[in-house]
Amino acid sequence: MPRLAAALRGLAVAAAALMTVTTAPSPAAGAAHRAASPATMPEEFVALREVDPTIVQEMRYATPHTFMGVPVDGYRRPTCLLTRDAARALHRAQRAFVRRGYTLKVYDCYRPQRAVDHFVRWATDLGDQRMKAEFYPREDKAKLFDDGYIAAKSGHSRGSTVDLTLVRLPAVPTRPYVPGEPLTSCYGPKAERFPDNSLDMGTGFDCFDTLAHTLDPRIHGRQLRNRLLLKHGLERAGFVNLPEEWWHFTFQPETFPDTYFDFPVR
Repeated sequence: MPRLAAALRGLAVAAAALMTVTTAPSPAAGAAHRAASPATMPEEFVALREVDPTIVQEMRYATPHTFMGVPVDGYRRPTCLLTRDAARALHRAQRAFVRRGYTLKVYDCYRPQRAVDHFVRWATDLGDQRMKAEFYPREDKAKLFDDGYIAAKSGHSRGSTVDLTLVRLPAVPTRPYVPGEPLTSCYGPKAERFPDNSLDMGTGFDCFDTLAHTLDPRIHGRQLRNRLLLKHGLERAGFVNLPEEWWHFTFQPETFPDTYFDFPVR
């Protein structure tokens, strides 16, 4: 155990160096089932780095490298916030993955309702397709609602859902996205996709394509093994995967199963 503790301490330092630093411009669960005040973070929430600083954070929605091409409303800092139960469960999963030579990396955690509203506004603007070539090459933007890629509510807003992947140790940084750079398909060969230090999962994060379904039969070999490694490791810690997205997991039971929050990420 001393060796694992030392490895985790070293990984915490490395994870801090790998965090994305680009920032965006500038009631508790129960019978009420209402969203909290925009300025209020319940005491049941915590910053992930306070529970496990070794988990790499690449908080995409605080940067312009999103399917919209701009930072998302409500992400004032690139910080992963989660309910304390979910954060502790991620910590348990991380310890097991580190023993096997991997680290978790989170792309998104708690997501304020204002961010979801931003997605909805963007999805109705059919003239804005600047990121289509990377995130939805084969998807008609007019069908994003019908096909389930965009919705008016998100489980992320309840605080126990996280989007994440695995990175082999020692982790190296993913270079930042440069707005306006040439785009490549999120489902192409890994060497041709936007560079990501993640294991090859068959698609990139937020790929609006059926290839992103966790058990899509066209995914096999190493890519399938990597998806199952992530899935099984998180399931052992109490998370449930969304079958349509290999990166999307919700800790069960949720602390706030019926409450959608809107306080900003900061």
